Amino acid sequence: MNHLKETTKSSEKLFSGRIIDLYLEEVELPNGKTSTREIIKHPGAVAVIAITKENKIVMVQQYRKAMERVLVEIPAGKLEKGESPEVTAKRELEEETGYTTDSLQHLISFYTSPGFADELVHLYFTEELQILTEKAELDEDEFVDVLEVTLEEAQQMIDDQRIFDAKTAYAVQYLQLKLALQK
Repeated sequence: MNHLKETTKSSEKLFSGRIIDLYLEEVELPNGKTSTREIIKHPGAVAVIAITKENKIVMVQQYRKAMERVLVEIPAGKLEKGESPEVTAKRELEEETGYTTDSLQHLISFYTSPGFADELVHLYFTEELQILTEKAELDEDEFVDVLEVTLEEAQQMIDDQRIFDAKTAYAVQYLQLKLALQK
């Protein structure tokens, strides 16, 4: 594998934001030549596949400025400094949906866009939801509608491109596979 490694020669921070930092890095390629890489550093994120007692998937609908449209997604959010992924998952579930749980199962962690970003998403699963007696507060710049959909409705939302992000499409496929294996 070392024959594929790129060695960083220099790194310059071009931008530091609330969520991401952008770096321009000069790298030495495996063949000895140099190139530049634009790298986004991200603190990481979580996402939760939450299933109600009625066997519905809890999702949120929100406007995504980068896409200039409303998308339907599973609850998710970024890691806060010093916060474990499991704590973040529970917090995001509570803030975005009004549900909580004491049972989160870690399914997998994956990079979203390894060609230019280091964001690692930790995906959790729960079927043990309780409605919060007092709803948690969303971030001040966050506005969501909570949806509870069947697996079939979620698949139709993928077909209609209302679900159009990788983590949510992955979640729907995970549930389809889980259901198929139970038969």
